[in-house]
Amino acid sequence: MFNCGFIYVAPGCDPACQRAVIPSSDIVMNVIGCSTYDQAEEAAKELVGIGCSAIELCAGFGNEGVARIQRAVGPDVSVGAVRFDHHPAFEFKSGDKMFQ
Repeated sequence: MFNCGFIYVAPGCDPACQRAVIPSSDIVMNVIGCSTYDQAEEAAKELVGIGCSAIELCAGFGNEGVARIQRAVGPDVSVGAVRFDHHPAFEFKSGDKMFQ
C-alpha cells in the first residue's frame, strides 16, 4: 500500500477542517488544506508521521514554499509540486508572496 499526501494552500483554509483521506486498493491519498506555509510544514510532518513517503504540493506553493516543505520532512521523503508560480486563482501571484 502506497501512503502519500497532497497539501494545498489557499486563503481561509484550516488544516483541522480541510482534510480528506481517499483510499483505493493500492494507494491512500491524504489531502490537507492550509492557509500558511507554517501550517503546511506542520501538515507535512503529520503526513510523514502517519507513514506518507511522498507529498505533492499544489501550484500555490512557490519555490520557497516547496523548499520549506522539503526541509521540514527531510531528505527521505519525496516532495513534488504542481507548477504555476504565478497562480491564476490568486491573481497571478506566487504563493511565496501570499502564504508566508
